[in-house]
Amino acid sequence: MSLLSNYSPTGTILVADDHLANRELLEELLSAQGFKVVTACDGIAALQQIKQESIDLAILDVMMPHLTGFEVCERIKANPDTYLIPVIFITALSDKQDRLEGITAGADDFLTRPVDSTELLARVRSLLKLKYRTDELERAETVLFSLARSIEGKDPYTHGHCERLADYSATLGERLGLPEDQLTALRRAGIVHDIGKIAVPDAILLKPSKLTPEEWKIMQEHPVAGERICAPLKSFRLVLPIIRHHHEKFDGSGYPDKLSGENIPFTARVLQIVDVYDALTTERPYKPAFSPFDALRTMKEEVAKGWWDPKIFAEFEQLIQTGKRKVLSRGAAAGVEG
Repeated sequence: MSLLSNYSPTGTILVADDHLANRELLEELLSAQGFKVVTACDGIAALQQIKQESIDLAILDVMMPHLTGFEVCERIKANPDTYLIPVIFITALSDKQDRLEGITAGADDFLTRPVDSTELLARVRSLLKLKYRTDELERAETVLFSLARSIEGKDPYTHGHCERLADYSATLGERLGLPEDQLTALRRAGIVHDIGKIAVPDAILLKPSKLTPEEWKIMQEHPVAGERICAPLKSFRLVLPIIRHHHEKFDGSGYPDKLSGENIPFTARVLQIVDVYDALTTERPYKPAFSPFDALRTMKEEVAKGWWDPKIFAEFEQLIQTGKRKVLSRGAAAGVEG
């Protein structure tokens, strides 16, 4: 049985309408069902309430002073901190064009005046259940991201590595023309790609000298462990192949599955290019930080050995050399040395 089968949603609902009678009617109806209700008399006041309160659902009139309901909805959906708030429009308008405009603004539902109280409550509860599921997913992702960063934090030499990879890989993915869902997967994978290292003892993970064959075998298990940790999250469906295969090599000499060429998922090949670059340009106990020029030269030699996808590397090299994103040069002097 689903955990939500007997779930009775609660939460804070924003009611924004420039008519006092309409606000009072909805506030009375929703408060009687156990919801906390906050109200606003216009669009600007509605956005202020969203800043001040943790809003779970917004009910907006369309025609309001200062900002219309459509404009308020657009701002809610454009803000990463609020875009998951469900929005219901209540309006006397029934014109198809108005509904299309509301859908474009990001509306989740519409009700026409006079409002049927039973229908309103049913739709409110349905959207709040959906938001509950979404919030649970967000919390699970946040836990994984926190875990990944805690692993990174064990080694002072890898500080900021996760964020850099999230940024680098998405930037390269954009250049390669990847769709938004794969760019999102790359950003997530940048953070959690090494989460499986939680299964690697610190004595191996932080060892400043060369690993023994036995230690290296344990280290090579971390991509599989990472995939297993993240597998329960359906939203990570496109992330899992990146986690598992970001240590494969184009010639089949990588791990864990010794995939080669185009059998390695494309997004994993993207991440591994920026992962290698970041490792080379970061100071480690056993080496100084390479300049961008030296890092690219080393990677070009590795491409010649058959380790990395030559086409993806060529795009990455151009990305750095054109100076499109200075962040990729990690604060080095403008341009690539040479």
